[in-house]
Amino acid sequence: MRREYLRATALIFASIAIGVVGWSGHVLLLPVALGFPVLWSLARTRLVAALVSAGYFLAASRGLPQGVAAFYSSDIWPGLLLWLCASLSFVMVHALLWPKKPNIRPFRFLLSAVIMAIPPFGITGWAHPVTAAGVLFPGWGWWGLGLMTAGLAGLVTRIWPAVAIALTGFWLWSAASWTEPGLPNGWRGVDLELSASLGRDAGLQRHRDLVATVRNGASNGARFVVLPESALGFWTPTVTRLWTSAFGDNDATVIAGATVLDTSGYDNVLVAIDRNGGGILYRERMPVPGSMWQPWRSWFGESGGARADFFASPVVSVGASWVAPLICYEQLIVWPILQSMLHDPDLVVAVGNGWWTEGTSIVAIQRAATTAWAKLFAKPLVIAFNT
Repeated sequence: MRREYLRATALIFASIAIGVVGWSGHVLLLPVALGFPVLWSLARTRLVAALVSAGYFLAASRGLPQGVAAFYSSDIWPGLLLWLCASLSFVMVHALLWPKKPNIRPFRFLLSAVIMAIPPFGITGWAHPVTAAGVLFPGWGWWGLGLMTAGLAGLVTRIWPAVAIALTGFWLWSAASWTEPGLPNGWRGVDLELSASLGRDAGLQRHRDLVATVRNGASNGARFVVLPESALGFWTPTVTRLWTSAFGDNDATVIAGATVLDTSGYDNVLVAIDRNGGGILYRERMPVPGSMWQPWRSWFGESGGARADFFASPVVSVGASWVAPLICYEQLIVWPILQSMLHDPDLVVAVGNGWWTEGTSIVAIQRAATTAWAKLFAKPLVIAFNT
């Protein structure tokens, strides 16, 4: 009995360590997350499997309580509550699908992986081990995703040591020749350090400063300049005219985050602006659950909250290119990027407004995950974040 207790304790602590290291924000450490399926398969009871799942997920998403506290300017308790609630779906799926019979574990784990990758459970499907595919198999595309899936299945079988050794070989080979995704010709992403004021300061001077930033980028040869999420604040006819007139003598196109507000709620969007005008380019498919996306409001006849367009506009046309856009939270989950890749875009554009994550690794994790997916499918990547 004591031996079983020590074994279970070791598995739980190992899962916590894997969550912390694998999701530390360093892209080359993402394959550490592949230790989770091994620990899940080594659990001898459903309770231990649940605790292993909880340890991994809570450790991987450890920045959430502090980030939520900063976002709402409150104490840490609301963040802790959201953190624990978000873990319930991950733990429930992996606990219920854990089988006593070893021979069906590969099927059960792959089923749990699929469930956590697509809605509704995929809405909180953070820290998905399949994200490591881009590190192990850069440039392999859908074949690499298939090999990663086969590897996940192999890690929950009795031959997991051999599978782990093979995957480690791919990992070391990739790390030895690793390069960051290239920046497409004529594109530039602009990182800003405007903290919480971005999107909230709607003054004329702020827009003039942003226009100057974009013009500076365009003067260096960029035809498409990307600004972070929420950069323009509320998207109104006045803002449209201001930005359009600012580029009357320039061929550049600005892609920037904005908010479209109406009586029923709002959309988190990307807009495209050039000297001929501006318009909505993309509506976020999956806003942040809880703080932005609040579907329960409609159940009680209330309005407000961001709308989710789950499977809309996986790619958008910008100039002569097809772009896979990802706004903030979409970079942490699986289905938006895979849905976009089904359309074989020319590049990936990832934007975010991460001022509220100061002191956490959330933005670093977003960058690492997006980089891994871009590397898997050999796509150029444009990133623009505000911190």
